[in-house]
Amino acid sequence: MARDLPCDPVRNVARDATGRPARLSLLWLQSGGCGGCSMSLLNADSPDLFAALDLGRIDVLAHPSLSEASGEDYHALIARILSGQQPLDILCVEGAILRGPNGTGRFHLQPGTGKPVMQLVAELAACAGHVIAIGSCTAYGGVSAAGDNVTEACGLAFEGAEPGGLLGPGFRSHSGLPAINIAGCPTHPGWIVETLVQLGDGTFSASDLDTYGRPRFYADHLVHHGCTRNEFYEYKASAKEPGQLGCLMEHLGCIGTQVHGDCNMRAWNGEGSCIRGGYPCIGCTEPTFGERDAPYLETPKRGGIPVGLPTDMPKAWFVALASLAKAATPERLRKNALAERIAVPPGQASGKASGKPK
Repeated sequence: MARDLPCDPVRNVARDATGRPARLSLLWLQSGGCGGCSMSLLNADSPDLFAALDLGRIDVLAHPSLSEASGEDYHALIARILSGQQPLDILCVEGAILRGPNGTGRFHLQPGTGKPVMQLVAELAACAGHVIAIGSCTAYGGVSAAGDNVTEACGLAFEGAEPGGLLGPGFRSHSGLPAINIAGCPTHPGWIVETLVQLGDGTFSASDLDTYGRPRFYADHLVHHGCTRNEFYEYKASAKEPGQLGCLMEHLGCIGTQVHGDCNMRAWNGEGSCIRGGYPCIGCTEPTFGERDAPYLETPKRGGIPVGLPTDMPKAWFVALASLAKAATPERLRKNALAERIAVPPGQASGKASGKPK
C-alpha cells in the first residue's frame, strides 16, 4: 500500500527510556461482520480488558462499543490521524473487508462520508504502527466470504489460505510486522489482550507469528490439547449422538486434532469451550473456516475412516492405532461414551497401587 500519506512522517510523541512511545494509541474499526469479537473481548478476565490496556500502556481512541464520541467527533479523529496530527500505534479491524460490488467497496460505506470502508482501512493501515485483524473474517474472509461471496469479502492480507486480501501479501506496518491475525469466530478475549500487552511491552516480533499470521502463543497448540474428552479419544470410544460424553471426532464432525488454538487449555470465561459445551470443534481459527464440504455435525469418511485425520499422523498409523485402541477400550469408557452422564465411575485403586501403607 502507498506510504505517502500525510501521516507517514516520524511522530513527535513522548517516549520512555527505551525509546518506545510512553503510551500507545489504539483505534478499533468495525468492518463487515457481526461484532461478536467485540462482545467476546468485553468478557476478558485475568486481566480484564481495562486492566490489560493499562498494563500495555494503551489508550483507546475509539471503539464502537466503548466510545462515547460519535458523528463529527469521530470524523474529526480520523482526519487528525490521516493528517499526522494524531499518532496511531495500533489499528484493530473487526469484520471482513467488503469490496463489492465489482471492487468499488460501495456495499459498505462509512456513515457520514460516503467513503468505502475498505478505502478508509487501507489509509489507516498505512499510518499505523501495528495492524491487527480481529477474528477470522478480518484475517481470512471467514464466514463473510463463504459460499458465493457476493459481497466480495476478504481478509486484510489473506483470502482464505492464500496471501492477498485488501492490503496484499507484502504489507508491513510501520513496525515492520505484517498484519497480525488473531483468528477465531469469535476470537478468544485472552488472545487479544495478550497480544496487546506484548505490543505495548515491545516484546512481539515477526517470529511470534505462524505461517498464517496468527500469534504462536495460541496457534502453536491444537484444540485437541487439553480436551476433556481425550480419554475417550485415546480408546476411540465415540459418541454417536449430540449430548453423549464420548469423543466427537469419529461420528460428529470434531476436527480439534487438526485445528490450531489453545481453546481447551485456556478456557473461555474461566471454564468453557465448544467441546466442553458438547459441540464439536468446527475449525474457526483456520483460514478455510466457512468452506467445509460436510455438515458441521457429520464426519466425512472414506471406507469408514475419517477423511480429516489428526495433524502429522499417516493414515496407516491411525488405522492401526484405532484398531488396537478399540480392542482395548475399558467397559467403563465404552458405556460412558454413549451416555449423557457418567454411567460407570472409575474403579477405586487398591491400597498398594495408590501408595497407601498395607
